[in-house]
Amino acid sequence: MTKTAVPHFSGILGSDAFPIEAGRYRLIWSEICPWSQRVAILRRLLGLEDIISEGKVNPVITEKGWQFSLDEGHRDPILDVDYVMAIYKQTDPNYPGRATIPVIVDVTTKKIVNNESQEIMQQLETNFMDFVKTDAPDLYPENLRTEIDALNAILLAEINQGVYKIKGAKTQADYEKYFHIFFNRLDQLEARLADSRFLFGDQITDSDIRLYVSLARFDVAYYTTFRANRNRLTDFPNLWRYAKELYQMPAFQETTNFDAIKKGFALNNLEGNPNQIVPLGPDTSIWDQ
Repeated sequence: MTKTAVPHFSGILGSDAFPIEAGRYRLIWSEICPWSQRVAILRRLLGLEDIISEGKVNPVITEKGWQFSLDEGHRDPILDVDYVMAIYKQTDPNYPGRATIPVIVDVTTKKIVNNESQEIMQQLETNFMDFVKTDAPDLYPENLRTEIDALNAILLAEINQGVYKIKGAKTQADYEKYFHIFFNRLDQLEARLADSRFLFGDQITDSDIRLYVSLARFDVAYYTTFRANRNRLTDFPNLWRYAKELYQMPAFQETTNFDAIKKGFALNNLEGNPNQIVPLGPDTSIWDQ
């Protein structure tokens, strides 16, 4: 689930090789994974459910990788595979890496088109405009793209990946360095949202999706499991208000499963949780208040 280098499938949705056709593509993701949830949110916000179907894998990773054990018979009903690795091997029999998510699969060939969430998001935002629902937000408006790209780079380095740097620190000095980078950036975002509904005013953008997926995991996983514990999300008045407002939107709420996040982060953490105990708290009903 951490963003480490893996072999990359870089097909372009909406190109001549992969034309946009209803039902041709399938998104494989998991509710624990922030990288794949952001594609799942985007798909719903744009109203692309009829163009791209979805399959979900269990939030607890097995020795064989991500498994379709949430489905009847422990197999994806469309792709007829039991593990995500099977899709990778169908695409490249000599595939040497881990099977990561998200992946977009061409249902007609059962092979991967793309497995990089950043590229998938931009392809959906720019190549699918003739297919989105009429009231869909413009998440990547041309007049803001330079600013969105700049903020996204900061969010990636200091928030999305930043919290994994805290967890992965091998020395006290590194831990403290990444800890302060992460929380200093949250302080700046807290100030930014004091007079702004979303990161770019009243308009929801691509950047809001990227920040939200980290905020949704903050109190239930990162605060304890990753030792990112200077503050809880609920201690930031503006970030907490902002996260809850996004959560009220169906695209965000329907893809946010706090129980799956708790379970996945607890049970995938073999080194830090050898007895495989899933925490009961915190109370996530406050997201609905």
